[in-house]
Amino acid sequence: MSLQPSHFTALTLYALFASVIFGITMRETPKKMLRYGIYCFAMFVGSAIVLSWLMYLIAR
Repeated sequence: MSLQPSHFTALTLYALFASVIFGITMRETPKKMLRYGIYCFAMFVGSAIVLSWLMYLIAR
């Protein structure tokens, strides 16, 4: 049995870790860090979903 995550799970984990780093390094106060981290996470996942649908529609 291998523990191999799906593409979406891997994307979500990457988005989570990258967003935490971006939030910590790009903003000064904890409130701004949290808001920016959530914003980055939403942009990562949202853009991946939009681009995947575009690629799906182009490939058809």
